[in-house]
Amino acid sequence: MVRNLQQWHELAQQFRVDSIRATTAAGSGHPTSSMSAADLMAVLLAQYLHYDVQHPHRPTNDHFILSKGHAAPLLYAMFKAAGAISDQELMSLRQLGSPLEGHPVPVMPWVEVATGSLGQGLPIGVGVALAGKYLDRLPYRVWVLLGDSETTEGSVWEAFDHAAYYDLTNLTAIVDVNRLGQRGETELGWNTHAYALRAEAFGWRALEIDGHDLAAIDQAYGEAVATQDRPTVIFARTVKGKGVAALEDLGGWHGRALKPEDARSALAELGGERSLQVQVPKPDLEAQPSVLGEPQPLRLPTYRPGTEVATRRAYGDALKALGAARPDVVALDAEVSNSTYAEAFAHTYPERFFEMYIAEQQMVAAAVGLQVRHYKPYASTFAAFLTRAYDFVRMAAISRADIKLVGSHAGVSIGQDGPSQMALEDLAALRAVGGSTVLYPSDANQTAKLVAHMNDCAGVVYLRTTRESTPVLYEPDEDFAIGGSRVIRSSSRDQVTVIAAGITLHEALKASDRLKNEGIPVRVLDLYSVKPVDVAALHQAARATQGHLVVVEDHWPEGGLGAAVLDAFTAPHYTGPALHLIKLAVRALPGSGTPAELLHAAGIDADAIVDAVRSLLRQPAGAR
Repeated sequence: MVRNLQQWHELAQQFRVDSIRATTAAGSGHPTSSMSAADLMAVLLAQYLHYDVQHPHRPTNDHFILSKGHAAPLLYAMFKAAGAISDQELMSLRQLGSPLEGHPVPVMPWVEVATGSLGQGLPIGVGVALAGKYLDRLPYRVWVLLGDSETTEGSVWEAFDHAAYYDLTNLTAIVDVNRLGQRGETELGWNTHAYALRAEAFGWRALEIDGHDLAAIDQAYGEAVATQDRPTVIFARTVKGKGVAALEDLGGWHGRALKPEDARSALAELGGERSLQVQVPKPDLEAQPSVLGEPQPLRLPTYRPGTEVATRRAYGDALKALGAARPDVVALDAEVSNSTYAEAFAHTYPERFFEMYIAEQQMVAAAVGLQVRHYKPYASTFAAFLTRAYDFVRMAAISRADIKLVGSHAGVSIGQDGPSQMALEDLAALRAVGGSTVLYPSDANQTAKLVAHMNDCAGVVYLRTTRESTPVLYEPDEDFAIGGSRVIRSSSRDQVTVIAAGITLHEALKASDRLKNEGIPVRVLDLYSVKPVDVAALHQAARATQGHLVVVEDHWPEGGLGAAVLDAFTAPHYTGPALHLIKLAVRALPGSGTPAELLHAAGIDADAIVDAVRSLLRQPAGAR
């Protein structure tokens, strides 16, 4: 043991030295936040983290998530000690083109998720641990290093709650209680007992230790591994800037690199540079994930044209069918599965369904964690409530995560529930996520096909579904490619193109019938793929109807369907008549009422479309 303690001490000192060296060379970064956790990570890397560095995708590897992502220099110092990167690579920290970015991102195989937006690492760890315990059924552990400041985030306590509920004994949280946040002392300072009481109230085993006592760290990790009845959290009292007297427990150093002359003095105090290499403990090299079932031929549900079916119900039916064809598909819901119809999957495949209750941040984070282990998560709730988890969606995109989000009860068409339940900004929000895909089907057969297609679509994929039952428009054998659209009414004499999706497409068809009786033929374009949008089809429609376009959407005017259409015409290759465009959208705060009343009051129903077409043909106006 004495020999181990000395080796661990030297390794921790190397981590501190390398954190200072890398941040000083970069001229920025967080050396003191890295130094406080160096002892904790030295023992973990050398003794408890079972990981095949040469095969980072081995299914039995443990998982380490650096929730306090600003301590990235410490993580990269660990990579160097494990032989994953060279010292030269370490010294490229924060340089343009270097994979060693200021906060970790999965551009290196040893980083599985992006962190740095605090409060996300433990919720994601819950998702990975769910995969380990209930799907893979492998003995790997999930280790998450948190900072004390981030424990004030509600998402952290959503994770504490769900980890205890799901009995995630394979999850260990390590909280670096170094007392100092960005601008001063944290809420609880060094009161590790207060932290422990909170964690215990959620059903965790809580251990309080001196985070610089290597023997105590070793004992705590050993107890965490041995605990078989609940998850374990270790609250480690540490000193920010540990090892350098001029930095220890000193405010004002958060996010500051040392000047070269100060760094030289600090390195000397720490004993100088080292080149220690660690033989990281190997995991089980033979075990394989459980087989969750044999794939069956995909038999999507079909619906007879003319019948009325809500697209949210079609989502549930299609997800259930996809579950039979793809055993890697899993589903999560935020306690509204009887409204999103994810319950169809839950009842058929309960072992692959995870109830997240009213915790949308945890739901999205768990989806990110599950896809780390190559599962295909579909996460559903009311579209309005996904806004609570928007930062998690944003970070999922930075993580290059493949997750499927489904928002039901969108727009004023939900009716009497009122504006608190109406998603009117979701298309804009999800369109703004980097690399996202946004889909808004209008009928049940189209929904089923898109649910299947989104399974193999990379990145964050969002499907917007409708509460109301609407007529089935398309035959079951029709396909709907992501990035496509469908001209549903057209003639050689069309004077205006009406562009719609979801609920408003049905209003557009009603308007088309009325206008036809008035001798005004209009083209109706179903723009079910909001992102990527069908630029070619929009350009063709504009050319066919002299640039006369009406866009109608159950959404605020900012950032939604109309914005997607306008963006399509910023492309330099559009050659056609000047646009004369009217955008119909929800422009005043709605209240309660029937769906028909609210669509009319918002000016997005058939009456409003008819008036807009008439107005457009009378007035050669610009976009409005």
